[in-house]
Amino acid sequence: MASRQAPLCGLAPHCLWLLGVILLMDVSARPANHSSARERAGNKEEPEILPPDHLNGVKLEMDGHLNKDFHQEVFLGKDMDGFEEDAEPRRSRRKLMVIFSKVDVNTDRRISAKEMQRWIMEKTAEHFQEAIAESKVHFHAVDPDGDGRVSWDEYKVKFLVSKGHNEQEVVEKIRNGEELKVDEETQEVLENLKDRWYQADNPPSDLLLTEDEFLSFLHPEHSRGMLKFMVKEIVRDLDQDGDKQLSLPEFISLPVGTVENQQGQDIDDSWVRDRKKEFEELIDANHDGIVTMAELEDYMDPMNEYNALNEAKQMIAIADENQNHHLEPEEVLKYSEFFTGSKLMDYARNVHEEF
Repeated sequence: MASRQAPLCGLAPHCLWLLGVILLMDVSARPANHSSARERAGNKEEPEILPPDHLNGVKLEMDGHLNKDFHQEVFLGKDMDGFEEDAEPRRSRRKLMVIFSKVDVNTDRRISAKEMQRWIMEKTAEHFQEAIAESKVHFHAVDPDGDGRVSWDEYKVKFLVSKGHNEQEVVEKIRNGEELKVDEETQEVLENLKDRWYQADNPPSDLLLTEDEFLSFLHPEHSRGMLKFMVKEIVRDLDQDGDKQLSLPEFISLPVGTVENQQGQDIDDSWVRDRKKEFEELIDANHDGIVTMAELEDYMDPMNEYNALNEAKQMIAIADENQNHHLEPEEVLKYSEFFTGSKLMDYARNVHEEF
């Protein structure tokens, strides 16, 4: 399994989402993941020991939730600055119009599906390169002897230390083959991580990961083999009848829990609506009502140019008010929240000032 490198919302709704998630929390629940890219980006002080749940530019989270920030990630790339809630509106509008000009390759003041597709692939490549750079840092953090290979035991020590265990005690127990006393949840996580470690370990398997293999471990979207493994994990979690494929009812099944108020009900309604649309319009390629592992893998693959074109068409359709199958400056500004996460007002009056 070779490592692949790419060549290539408003504050109030966010608070309601967060409140809804808290209300729906349950030990066995699968609540919608509404964490924003800005929140995730703000917590990078410590080396990433666990493979991240969120992968930039990938449609599903590792746990099977829809990536709510996907469209912003493939429109803005890694450059999210300038669209924060407290950003100066005029500056944000100007920056958005600069992006518009870059997407509009033929300078006809309209963005076509082909232009948006090219842009999506370019921004996805940026996320890939960012992941590669971060993985290098994380690899060196878990490679204490600097030999260019990380053993499972070295990684396990770092992981358990991050969970509050004493490093010397853990090292001694592993060296002596003694049993490590960990809680049930931590043991389950370790077993899942070891399965993923095996998958990332190119034959012949020795439980030693090189820097490229470690990248596949943290970022399965960089490896065809690991992408398949991630798809299998998602299907396993959602597949209720054990047929190793997903029906629409399985894909849109609601989180376990009792809806206590209207806000919670709105979360449920949004969960079903978003997942139903994604299932029917993008994942189920042959529209037979069943999603196979192959279909899900194609959908998840950020390198899939056909999917990028479909995404481009969908993104244009969201804001295409005059139905000409293109995006114009006024439309992008009006629907800025979809593209950037920030709602920029006075779009009609300001478009000529900024563009």
